[in-house]
Amino acid sequence: MANPPLTTEDIERYEARRLALVEEHRDLDQVISHLAENPPPDQLLVRRLKKKKLQLRDQIWEIETLLTPDEPA
Repeated sequence: MANPPLTTEDIERYEARRLALVEEHRDLDQVISHLAENPPPDQLLVRRLKKKKLQLRDQIWEIETLLTPDEPA
């Protein structure tokens, strides 16, 4: 079943959310890289951050899927 057409407001809202998720994903990537170079005493923090980063990637993908039309215009 195809998604219903998105309004201009829907597109703007999804795009703003996508950009926020991309920024949060990039920030987490930097934190994870820093922690990999300077390991904390507890690796649980790194695992949690990586899990959060994967969740963000999935959310970004879902929004991008919504913003991509099913058929070429």
